[in-house]
Amino acid sequence: MSSIRLLKTFLAAAGEGSFAGAAHRVALTQAAVGQQMRVLEAELRRPLFERQGKAVVLNDAGRELLPMVRRLVAQYEQMLASAPAPEPMAGTVQLGAVVSALRPLIQATLALKARHPALELHVSAAKSVDLVARVQAGELDAAIAVREPMPAQPQLAWTALHTEPMVLLAGRSVEDAPARALLLSHPFIRFDSTQHTGQLVERALRKLRVQPQEFLELNAIETMVELVRSGLGLAILPLLRDARWQADARLRVIELPGVQQRQIALVQQRQAANAAVVAAIVRELQAQTAAGQQAA
Repeated sequence: MSSIRLLKTFLAAAGEGSFAGAAHRVALTQAAVGQQMRVLEAELRRPLFERQGKAVVLNDAGRELLPMVRRLVAQYEQMLASAPAPEPMAGTVQLGAVVSALRPLIQATLALKARHPALELHVSAAKSVDLVARVQAGELDAAIAVREPMPAQPQLAWTALHTEPMVLLAGRSVEDAPARALLLSHPFIRFDSTQHTGQLVERALRKLRVQPQEFLELNAIETMVELVRSGLGLAILPLLRDARWQADARLRVIELPGVQQRQIALVQQRQAANAAVVAAIVRELQAQTAAGQQAA
């Protein structure tokens, strides 16, 4: 029988209309989503999608399967919800997050604290490289960080949370033109080039084959967004999971197809003393993501 994860990926692909969109929802690569769907089609011995360039739509067999998969996934979620309540958690847990992930982490800790009053959960913010170092040193039990390419660290365990596509942000008054043309003709606000996110920005610029008119470098996403809103320049940034930039009347969000995405993950030591609490935090974060998808 196919795993629930496979079925959830199927629902994401059906809802998003593309494997790239599904990858964003289920925190996988586009290639992994495609591989999972090929496995599902092989197990069911029939194709489920019609491929139309980068878009995918359900064929007749896929549409027939969709309500059954929804029921199966809903029943699985009900099984989890009806599991016996765990023993109350207690103790002090130190957590960290990059600034853009602070709100969902705080929401998760407050929800967990409400069910386990004896828990003391402390949250701090820092750059990804500092967070990982503090987890390694045992100063933090876990942290939400940007997962960067780095040498193997067998003492650390990573749990993927979601991906954030890199987009070009422009003020609403900026003319409608391709991303490359806009970057050539408008001032550019660059994210801190010493950070992994800044390196993703540089790769995006190389992908577009453009050297913009750079005039400012910052390490504060919301400050950069406000400058773009004010018409003071353009910026390439990760599309934050909780951002509402597309609905902002003063912003234009321009997709950058084929550009590497930012990976957000939770890192902890493999032999963490508070592993049960950290696992509960991860479940809260995943529940937030699922609720957001249903609301959308």
